[in-house]
Amino acid sequence: MDVAHFYLDGNTGAVEFCPHNPYSHVLAASTYTLQEGKNPSQSGSILLFTVDAGSCQLDLFYCLESNGIFDIKWSPVEANIGRPLLAQADSDGCVKVHGLESSSDGQQEKASSIIVGLSDGSVSLLSRSESELEIEQEWKAHDFETWAASFDVHQPHLLYRVSDDCKFSCWDVCNYPSKSVFRNTKEHKMDVCCIMKSITDPNVVLTGSSDEHIRVWDIRSISKPVNQSSICLGGGVWNIKQHPHVPSLVLAACMHNGFSLVDLRGEEIKIVETYNRHSSLAYGKRENMLIATCSFYDRLVQIWTPQSNIFA
Repeated sequence: MDVAHFYLDGNTGAVEFCPHNPYSHVLAASTYTLQEGKNPSQSGSILLFTVDAGSCQLDLFYCLESNGIFDIKWSPVEANIGRPLLAQADSDGCVKVHGLESSSDGQQEKASSIIVGLSDGSVSLLSRSESELEIEQEWKAHDFETWAASFDVHQPHLLYRVSDDCKFSCWDVCNYPSKSVFRNTKEHKMDVCCIMKSITDPNVVLTGSSDEHIRVWDIRSISKPVNQSSICLGGGVWNIKQHPHVPSLVLAACMHNGFSLVDLRGEEIKIVETYNRHSSLAYGKRENMLIATCSFYDRLVQIWTPQSNIFA
């Protein structure tokens, strides 16, 4: 199951494979480390690795020192903006965008949008030109910290948000100010940590919560989740991501309970495999048959392969 691992100098908060061909072997990781004392400070870094499953190699080829980094995200393939871009959200309240230099080759980069959740419950919609980011809209619709925000890949004018106030909402950013489309305030029992729009079904959205459940929603009827029983993963669901070629398969990072591969097919959601080789808080992403995971306190990036025959 284990392919390779790498210990970092800082607390590891995020890992994500580049989704763009031919760079799917490139793995990005970020760190966030709090230096305590009389003058506390936050430091971090972005690290890029090449991953070779055949030779069990995880090789670091780039490191950029930074302020503490809360999250990183590659530009989606469907954005069609030229070379792969990697955005970072900093502890100092800044957003930065980096590009893979080796893939420039004179490609023209198109403008794109970035959505950023803020600690006061606000969200900023940023537009990107060739050299800078500008705020298009900024509004507040949650009472507490926004944990995650995501565009709808099928309807890019729709924006989903989840928050520390246990709410799940959708907004139409075509309007100014943005117009509320729906809000569910009753189903999540604790803060909602993550949200994922299905890449294959235009009506399906998944949420993960500190109440340890994944919920599947149909955006045409948002009063209740599609599967009323949901599924309890035994740990707060910090992150979820859909397999790019097996739409029914989702990877969930469950903080204090490792990682779970979840099968959404049929009427009952099922756990098909778990991974618990990390010793602390679990975060992570996967690409194709390889899964990259990281853990905050043990400062470890792991590369591993699922053993389940669901891939057959």
